[in-house]
Amino acid sequence: MDIIAEVRRRHLVSGESISSIARSLKISRPTVRKHLSTEVEPVYNREHQPEPKLGSFKAILEKWLEVDIKLPKNQRRTAQRLFEGLLDEGYTGAYDSIQRFVKQWKVDNKKSPTSKQAFIPLAFPPGEVCQFDWSMETVDIGGRELKIKVAHFRLAYSRKMFVVAYPRETQEMLLDAHNKAFEFYAGVPLQMVYDNLKTVVDTVFVGKERKFNRRFMALANHYLFEPVACTPATGWEKGQVENQVGNVREWLFTPRAKFDSFGDLNSWLEKRCNELSSRRHPTLTSQTIAINECFQKEQPLLRKITAPFAGYIEHFLKVSPTCLVRHDRVLYSVPAKWVGQIVSVRVMAYSLSMVAKGEIIAEHQRCFSRDKIICNPWHYLSVLEKKPGALRHGIPFQNWDLPESIQQVRKQLSKQDKGDRAFVDCLLLAKEVGLDAFETACELTLEVGVVTGSIVLNEMRRLTEPTQPKELKACHHLKLNDEPKADFQRYDHLLGADNVH
Repeated sequence: MDIIAEVRRRHLVSGESISSIARSLKISRPTVRKHLSTEVEPVYNREHQPEPKLGSFKAILEKWLEVDIKLPKNQRRTAQRLFEGLLDEGYTGAYDSIQRFVKQWKVDNKKSPTSKQAFIPLAFPPGEVCQFDWSMETVDIGGRELKIKVAHFRLAYSRKMFVVAYPRETQEMLLDAHNKAFEFYAGVPLQMVYDNLKTVVDTVFVGKERKFNRRFMALANHYLFEPVACTPATGWEKGQVENQVGNVREWLFTPRAKFDSFGDLNSWLEKRCNELSSRRHPTLTSQTIAINECFQKEQPLLRKITAPFAGYIEHFLKVSPTCLVRHDRVLYSVPAKWVGQIVSVRVMAYSLSMVAKGEIIAEHQRCFSRDKIICNPWHYLSVLEKKPGALRHGIPFQNWDLPESIQQVRKQLSKQDKGDRAFVDCLLLAKEVGLDAFETACELTLEVGVVTGSIVLNEMRRLTEPTQPKELKACHHLKLNDEPKADFQRYDHLLGADNVH
């Protein structure tokens, strides 16, 4: 519209010729004449946006979109990810063309329209509110495709986020996630906002009244935060973390993340959370304050952590005759002396501890497969002393990860008469003196070339026998100032005068 006004003013007011205006503005004379007859702003209603560089890439893009539409929503690629994929295919155009194409394609292939809703903008004081939610993602852990649960935390003022992944959405993992989040923030907010999760809320009453889970309230009382549960089916009450779920899925889990273990995945997620904190704050853009700078204002207002919460769930289970307790369809071993007794099994996110009489009697890394047996062979040593034949076929001893020298000795002893008994005797002594001494004794025995149980036992005793005190050297140059003199009459005096012959 600016050029139209310029043309009309120069010709109709200043009297400049059409040719002069055309040369000056570098437009054609027919265009000048068209502008002279125009008094209103032209309306451009282009039905088709030209996409000269997209060209043959449309077929590739449509194929990708047809594949993605069949996937679950959380696994579909965004326009940005599709654009990056086309760049690898040789596309040299702009992102806008891809964005318009994808948007129009989704409109054309949309099955049902969604209704629009209105919301109220919210503002939160620093240090007051943190929002929590779970999401389900797909990753590769150790070469296996797994559907995992990701715990999302978001401080409502600074937008500082924290995410941590778990195999499941159980209560011990919820407790562990809070410990890790509060450690990451180095403090605790005044309020935590949740959905009506079963691990958080036992009963939903009318309005905002809730009966919270007893173990969850122990967590809240420990960290002194106020739990707030949203109204059912009103996710906008914690809209920040709801929106974060979609963003994190795009930023961190598309394409699919691949790691060797959950530990590696969570270390990477924590690092990425810190990197993403350098983004600009969505509402404080006029101040151009980065999220990290906002967090520096908020962090001092968080309540300091005095001690982490003991985030375990306790079960009281009876030890079976095979020295096992069952949890989550997995069997774990305990020492044989506790057979038939009730022990406390404390289940944490990635480990279990068995407690009896106030002491930890066994610890295991948690197994998330089903119908497995997790055994510590040392728990069965007292049984093995009475039944040495079980050494060959006992489940705890079949895949026992022992040092190479001990395995070689075990193999050679198994070929001898009463070799199992001899190896069990070695194990009993090794439990007292340590596995390192047993390993060294086996190495020395193998060097000799003659392997028997008695030789191994002798080597272990020799290695662990107490050290002899060093020999004291007499100081011959020392002399007494007053040397004693022999006096036999003193002996006679002791015998008495009547007894002297």
